[in-house]
Parts: sequence; C-alpha cells; structure tokens
Amino acid sequence: MNKKRVAVLISGRGSNMAALIEAAKADDYPAEITLVVSNRPDAAGLARAREAGIATAIVDHTRFGEDREAFELALDAALAAQRIELVCLAGFMRRLTPGFVSRWSGRMLNIHPALLPQFKGLHTHRRALAAGVKRHGATVHFVVPEIDAGPIVAQDWIDVRDDDTEESLAARVLEIEHRIYPRALRALAEGRASLTSSRTQAT
Repeated sequence: MNKKRVAVLISGRGSNMAALIEAAKADDYPAEITLVVSNRPDAAGLARAREAGIATAIVDHTRFGEDREAFELALDAALAAQRIELVCLAGFMRRLTPGFVSRWSGRMLNIHPALLPQFKGLHTHRRALAAGVKRHGATVHFVVPEIDAGPIVAQDWIDVRDDDTEESLAARVLEIEHRIYPRALRALAEGRASLTSSRTQAT
C-alpha cells in the first residue's frame, strides 16, 4: 500500500496527534504520520511524537514577530523536507493566511470541538452550555480561508447532561475527537473525501 505522508501540526499536548499516530499503526491504514510540527518549543506533544519514533520540527512563531508569511514559509520548508502530502491540524493555535491555506487546499484537515456550523471559534463547551443545547460534539473539516467554515468530513455528538460542566463536557467531547479524526484522515487518504464534495461523511 502506498501510504500518504502526513504531518500533524500541534501547539500543545497533542492528544489528537496521539490518536492519529495510534490509528496509523494499522497495516491497512492508508496514511502514515511522518512528521509532527509545533510552533511552540515547549509543546508536550513533541516528546510524545519522538517516543513514537516520528520526526519532529519546531517552527517557533515568536521568531518571526508579526510576519505571518515568513513563519509559513518556514513551516512549508519543514513540510517539504519530509515530502508531506497531507496536513492535519491538531490543536494548532495559529491562524493561517489565505496563501498557506490555498497551497494546501483539499489536503489539510482541522478538528473543532463543536458541531459546526455551531460555535465556531474558541470556548465552545462553555458557549454550548450557556446556549442550553441538547447535543454537543466534534467536527473534522477541510481548512478554508474562513475560520471553521470548510466542508465537513466527519462529525459525531453526545447528549449534554444536566450536570455537565465545561470540564466534563470537554472530556467527553475529546473522546469523540479521538474517534472521528482517524476516520476522517482515512477518508481523505483513500480519496473518499474531497474539498469539492457537497456532502462528505467519513465512515
């Protein structure tokens, strides 16, 4: 099997990265995690990636000041060095420019802890509780220039409990994230998900 070469971009602990690494260990999985990149030198996920035998790179955004394009050129160089074909954002806390997004159009996924199009942006669990929604979950979507607006590849949900707190809801949604992100990457790597699909659902 000709497995797609995947980079995971992180800024923190990398729990979704770990879920992707674990899924990719299967012989029949169509992608391999060949690189983990962080914009933060102290990201805990870097150590987890190294323990798994995966190449890591640090592109520290603070070195580039306000020059986002220079930062992204360095990021692109790190991806090119490992011949990366697909990119997964996993808690990567940098907003990417339209230029970078267009270069990776149709080849870059993100995971969001809400049922898009609900609760785009930050503090999703707090906002879900405040809104009184009955269901909450997570979404994997293609990255487009508009934040959290790309076509949905995979989505799943849980019922919100009366006694849920922001922390308990986050913990249960994280379990969903770890389940659907590998499914979505599989769909992309196998060609079953594309940016032009009006209705894409990973199974």
